[in-house]
Amino acid sequence: VTQWHCSQRTRAGGHGVGERLAQCQDQSSRHAAELRDFKNKMLPLLEVAEKEREALRTEADTISGRVDRLEREVDYLETQNPALPCVEFDEKVTGGPGTKGKGRRNEKYDMVTDCGYTISQVRSMKILKRFGGPAGLWTKDPLGQTEKIYVLDGTQNDTAFVFPRLRDFTLAMAARKASRVRVPFPWVGTGQLVYGGFLYFARRPPGRPGGGGELENTLQLIKFHLANRTVVDSSVFPAEGLIPPYGLTADTYIDLAADEEGLWAVYATQEDDRHLCLAKLDPQTLDTEQQWDTPCPRENAEAAFVICGTLYVVYNTRPASRARIQCSFDASGTLTPERAALPYFPRRYGAHASLRYNPRERQLYAWDDGYQIVYKLEMRKKEEEV
Repeated sequence: VTQWHCSQRTRAGGHGVGERLAQCQDQSSRHAAELRDFKNKMLPLLEVAEKEREALRTEADTISGRVDRLEREVDYLETQNPALPCVEFDEKVTGGPGTKGKGRRNEKYDMVTDCGYTISQVRSMKILKRFGGPAGLWTKDPLGQTEKIYVLDGTQNDTAFVFPRLRDFTLAMAARKASRVRVPFPWVGTGQLVYGGFLYFARRPPGRPGGGGELENTLQLIKFHLANRTVVDSSVFPAEGLIPPYGLTADTYIDLAADEEGLWAVYATQEDDRHLCLAKLDPQTLDTEQQWDTPCPRENAEAAFVICGTLYVVYNTRPASRARIQCSFDASGTLTPERAALPYFPRRYGAHASLRYNPRERQLYAWDDGYQIVYKLEMRKKEEEV
């Protein structure tokens, strides 16, 4: 470029051509020398930077290896020293003197399938995305024929996001790929469920604001057809004085769950404010078929799910630490507390706002402080020893 400018000046000048050509050549030589000096100065710096980057990479790999080894040691110690089940055996649970009749049958559940599995351990964790606020729900339809992902953000909302498949949900601009389904009433908490093409959720009955009356501390279950976008059924949940079943999740009053056996509800009432209750629901009519008083405490509970007729309650601390299944209740009576595994969840970010079990995939879909996570489960027969 410098030589081109020199030639242009030579043609334009006409007088003192030799002098100008010499000046251009001097400038070219000086620029070339400066470039060589700069290159000679930068090469050692680049070599030092590369060595430092390699050293940092090696140090990071070493630290990562130490962390992995420490976690394996912690897992081993937890396996060798399992915590006691978080179950309180009092007169109400054992059926001793002073048991109050609550109108609940507390009879053993007759299984309608041959499902006889229980959790052995939470095998792995995969963080898919961060979408929405700290509390919400994401899930698949366990009976659906598509790979649609349903996302319900927030504890008082009326719009669900529907993604065609998991890959669309994980994209950076995921919301653009989603269709929106608006329900006629806002849901309460994070206890919603997508099951058989319907969205089941709880709402405050009409007239609830203002308090008092028969509707005090009651909720109405809604069955919403996702394709037609219409309410096909509703029913007031047959329990008075509802309180949040999970001590660490204050916004949820009824937590709906689905497993191989069908539709369930986890809840708690003021009548026994220390323990969780479980109900089996008819997904067609929303009728309550059976109810149980479980021995699982509300205190420090954050979420729960049902597999093969067994309720698994997940406990944590505040501030959040490592979550663990610490209480189980088998409605059929097959799985005894002594045979139930009490696995920890892999390391994670915060507290579970919701957990949804998918029977086809044997996976849990978790909402963890705004992160959407998938947990893979390892199963064993209920009759096998831990």
